[in-house]
Amino acid sequence: MEEDMEFYTQEFDNTSFTVPQRYNRLRPLGIGAQGTVCAAFDTVTQQNVAIKKLSRPFQNVTHAKRAYREFKLMKLVNHKNIIGLLNAFTPQKSLEEFQDVYLVMELMDANLCQVIQMDLDHDRMSYLLYQMLCGIKHLHSAGIIHRDLKPSNIVVKSDCTLKILDFGLARTAGTTFMMTPYVVTRYYRAPEVILGMGYKENVDIWSVGCIMGEMIRGGVLFPGTDHIDQWNKIIEQLGTPSQDFMMRLQPTVRNYVENRPRYTGFPFDRLFPDVLFPSDSSEHNRLKASHARDLLSHMLVIDPERRISVDDALLHPYINVWYDEGEVNAPAPGPYDHSVDEREHSVEQWKELIYQEVMEYEHTHNSSTPSRAQGPSNAPAEDDPSNRR
Repeated sequence: MEEDMEFYTQEFDNTSFTVPQRYNRLRPLGIGAQGTVCAAFDTVTQQNVAIKKLSRPFQNVTHAKRAYREFKLMKLVNHKNIIGLLNAFTPQKSLEEFQDVYLVMELMDANLCQVIQMDLDHDRMSYLLYQMLCGIKHLHSAGIIHRDLKPSNIVVKSDCTLKILDFGLARTAGTTFMMTPYVVTRYYRAPEVILGMGYKENVDIWSVGCIMGEMIRGGVLFPGTDHIDQWNKIIEQLGTPSQDFMMRLQPTVRNYVENRPRYTGFPFDRLFPDVLFPSDSSEHNRLKASHARDLLSHMLVIDPERRISVDDALLHPYINVWYDEGEVNAPAPGPYDHSVDEREHSVEQWKELIYQEVMEYEHTHNSSTPSRAQGPSNAPAEDDPSNRR
């Protein structure tokens, strides 16, 4: 255990980073609702990493619970399409002093927001979607339903490998408004989340559909300013859902939804005309506009009872050209204890729980090399979708 780890501090704007000496060449990457992220070079493993400092994790119960959950889940999950935890530490030496948590992760090249702006061919688009679905399926196998997938939380490397960055909404955090100055993006949230209904695994398929549609259209599909506007944007394009769907809504919500103007919606070849798609893949005969549109029409379905499942999406002709048993059915992570999401603790109690987790992590992982180092950043060519058959 690196009890005598030497730390040093570097200031960025108004955030200070205090990290072990092994990490150098720090440069800020971004500030978000959950913390500040820096790129760094790990002199022990000789690789570039991202170091995330959780923003004041103990300022309130919501933040503390979120920090605990994120750390717990990152320790649990091990899949190539979900960001991996390489190290975790705190510069403080005791529970009394404890105030900062740092998570060290793989460094990626760009988030999906940047990738969506590019002209993607069918091979790259379907390969990115395939990886998203593999990552989601892996989370589901641990009983984690994300519910808040969006391009800003999905990262990509230049070899087209993709990783999901976060673990979405805690079960109890469905509609709680985080007390942060950051605007929460709801454009990708499924109708059942917006309308406060029950949900199942394919709630995440809606988000993938929104992301895919945005890749094709080049702009957000349902850019609502709030829940109500979001719903209007959805039904204007896809049409008012069936009476059967309405009957499953809570009475007050149903009353609102039923009193909206009725829309017939547009057929998918009008919503996503051929002209928006890249030319057919020269390599995979099933990667063409008609197959992409067919998949979209099964994912962007308001009624979850009629929406495609993750497993069926992975078997869809537009996706299954990449099908690899080891990626689709990777060993499930240890089951996640959902009582954490429901647990009520004081900030002090959460603080102690997080401190114990960090200490336990440092104790088990901090020999001279982290247990799970990733390969060099210039990944082998076979990972490039254009080289995969």
